[in-house]
Amino acid sequence: MIPFGYPPMEMRAVADVPDGPLWQYEPKWDGFRCLAFREGGDVALQSKAGQPLGRYFPEIVDALGRLGTARYVLDGELVVPLAGALSFDALQQRIHPAASRVAMLAKATPAWYLIFDLLAEDGRDLVELPLAERRARLERFASQLDGQTLRLSPATRDRSVVDDWFARVGGALDGVIAKRVDAKYASGSRDAAVKVKRVRTADCVVGGFRYAKGSTAQVGSLLLGLYDEEGLLDYIGFCSAFAADEKRALIERLRPHAGEPGFDGAAPDASPSRWSRDPDRDRSYVKLKHELVLEVAFDQVTSGRIRHGTRPVRWRRDKAPRQCTAEQLATPDRALALLD
Repeated sequence: MIPFGYPPMEMRAVADVPDGPLWQYEPKWDGFRCLAFREGGDVALQSKAGQPLGRYFPEIVDALGRLGTARYVLDGELVVPLAGALSFDALQQRIHPAASRVAMLAKATPAWYLIFDLLAEDGRDLVELPLAERRARLERFASQLDGQTLRLSPATRDRSVVDDWFARVGGALDGVIAKRVDAKYASGSRDAAVKVKRVRTADCVVGGFRYAKGSTAQVGSLLLGLYDEEGLLDYIGFCSAFAADEKRALIERLRPHAGEPGFDGAAPDASPSRWSRDPDRDRSYVKLKHELVLEVAFDQVTSGRIRHGTRPVRWRRDKAPRQCTAEQLATPDRALALLD
C-alpha cells in the first residue's frame, strides 16, 4: 500500500475558474493539508511537507480508527470550527509540544477532517484510476463517516454550482480547486489540478517602511496599517511586491512623509520570531506620518493581520487615511454552510 511520506497532489494557481465537462470543482479550505493512512490498528496522519501530525490530532486518529474499512489512504484537510467559523488561529495552536496541552486542546477545540480523495482502499492502490472513479469510490466509502469529526468535502462537475457557493458564503470561501476528472492522482505534481484563490482588497495607511537588505537606496517593504475602534493605527501586514526600479523610486515618494507617528496601536514585531530563518535581521523601521494610502490585494487574514504579503493595486490620493479602518478585514465566515 502507499507508504507514509507519499507526496500529496499539488495545485497550480490560475486566475480564473476553468470551465468544461472535464473538471470537478471543490471548495478550497483554509486548513492543514493531510494524508491519512490506516493499516489495521495503526493510523497515521501526514502533513503536506511529509511530517507526522497524528500526535496533535488524537480525536482524528481515534475517529479514523473506528471506520469499518481496515486499510486505506485518504487525502483531505484538517480544520478547526470555532464559534460557527473555521479558525486558522485555533488550528495553528493545536501544534504544541506538550502532550497535556494537546489533550486539552483536542477537547476544547476539536478538529474536523474534510476528505476529498481516496488513494487506497482495502489495501489496493487507486492512484492510477481517473478522478471520476476515485470520487465515486470515495462517496461509497463516505457512508461510514460519522459526519461530525470526519466529513466528505463537497464536489461538483456543474460550473454553476461554484457560482452558487460564492453567492451563499461570499468572502468566507477561501477559493476553489478544479481537478481533471480524467486524470490519475498526480503525486507531487501540479499537472492535474488548479486553484483559484479568492482575492480581496483593502485601502491601507502606509505607517512606515523598511529598507532593502544591505541598502538604503531602495525600499524593501511598506508597512501597512488600519485604524482600530480607538482610532489607533494598527500594523496589519506588509507589501514588498515591487520591481527593483519601483523600490528605488519609492524612496523619493516616501521621504516627504518621514517622521512620527508610525504605528501608535499594534506595531510591527520588533523582536525576532522563533520561526525566523534570519534571527539577526534588523526589524527596525522608518516611521511615516499618516498621509499615504495604498490599495492592496490579499487573500487570507489571521488574528486581524494579513497572513501573507500583499500586492499593490494603486495609490489612493482620493482616500482620507482616517477612512482606512480595520472593518475592511472583517468577513463573516459562512463557509461551513457548504458542509450542510
